[in-house]
Amino acid sequence: MKYGTNMPVFDAYADPNTVAQLARDAEAAGWDGFFIWDHILFDPHGLDVGDPWVVLAAVAAATERIAIGTLVTPLPRRRPWVLARQAVSLDHLSHGRLVLGVGIGDPVDIEFGAFGEETDTKARARMLDEGLDIISGLWGGEPFSYEGSHYRLAEMRFRPVPVQTPRIPIWVAGAWPNLAPMRRASRWDGVVPLRWEKPLGPGNLQSILGYIGQFRTSSEPFEMVHTGSTPGDNPSRGAEVVAPFEAAGATWWIEDIGPERFRPFTYDASYVWPVEEMAERVRQGPPRG
Repeated sequence: MKYGTNMPVFDAYADPNTVAQLARDAEAAGWDGFFIWDHILFDPHGLDVGDPWVVLAAVAAATERIAIGTLVTPLPRRRPWVLARQAVSLDHLSHGRLVLGVGIGDPVDIEFGAFGEETDTKARARMLDEGLDIISGLWGGEPFSYEGSHYRLAEMRFRPVPVQTPRIPIWVAGAWPNLAPMRRASRWDGVVPLRWEKPLGPGNLQSILGYIGQFRTSSEPFEMVHTGSTPGDNPSRGAEVVAPFEAAGATWWIEDIGPERFRPFTYDASYVWPVEEMAERVRQGPPRG
């Protein structure tokens, strides 16, 4: 089992310098991964939001060992070839430590509709699939062209190629029990299952892996990435929380460092972000027991 943190780069954490220091703390505390949210607006009332790729560049320069990445990047609101270039540059900067998490994006009205972007779920799913095909094709470094419903690329070679082989790992997020995202994940390197009504349990993870196994054809390692919360002041108790998920097949435990963990979030200018509480949970380290 590997352990990572996942947090929004909002408010004080919109500052890349602040996040870079927190990433140093995470590495020193023994975490295996440091992941951030990817949003462009999130709160239409004016919340500070950091650019994830600039923030991750600062994190890469400030750390040496820890895996870094987005959980998750909404690929349908990005140009796939621009993201392909950004990811390769960051993979080189971090000496091969980048993970690319992708999804169709949320909240739709704020992050897509407010900018005149595509809001239809099925259309964004098709854009996600085409975008992944394009990114993977460009990363190969060989002559590549593409003709899809949403994107068309003339023949080209994208250089340099990523440090990691066969590619930068791609983890696909999706809400369970929706099956299409799980089938999509089976074609890549990992799955980040989500559930809005109530948390996923170990049994859900077993069901997800069983379903994905029906479609997966690659023999490469596949990551089951589970997000949850553990008491940072009690690692032994935290290890007890994690154990059933590891037994169910989880390979990564991602500690949720979102604001609602500490106080209910509201789209309100008076909301006080739990900056210190978030930092303290990172410094407490992973629930290894």
